[in-house]
Amino acid sequence: MQKKELHANPNKSRTPRHRSREFALQGIYQWLLSKEDAGVIEAHLREAHGFDKADAAHFDALLYGTLKQVAELRAALTPLIDRPLDQLSPIEHAVLLIGAFELKNHPEIPYRVVINESVELAKSFGGIDGHKYVNGVLDKFAATARAVEVGAARES
Repeated sequence: MQKKELHANPNKSRTPRHRSREFALQGIYQWLLSKEDAGVIEAHLREAHGFDKADAAHFDALLYGTLKQVAELRAALTPLIDRPLDQLSPIEHAVLLIGAFELKNHPEIPYRVVINESVELAKSFGGIDGHKYVNGVLDKFAATARAVEVGAARES
């Protein structure tokens, strides 16, 4: 099976953490299409051009954490979307999984940052209006997963 790689528009200002999200997106995308073992996907991505500029620890947390919690994340996302998960583009599906994972498991990252980063991934890799969809779904997810933080932000 030939591996398909995603490539974003070159942007020199990408942070190591943003790069880790890009590589995690590629890994989740590959997993969604092939169900290949996460270790094989990780090894392939670590050899990819530019991986040395990524936050490797955050990449590992996103790739393995998302895949470990995929059933739980899908269950939480399903009521927030307007179609079955299998009808989402693989990019939107992967971005939503990663964003939901970060919102749920990384409270040290402000929810607005997680949503913005997810929107940027969808803009770079996804379809024309996929970023709007991702924004709407993750905004609803954040309202539950980060209720206190979201409530405080909306009050101010």
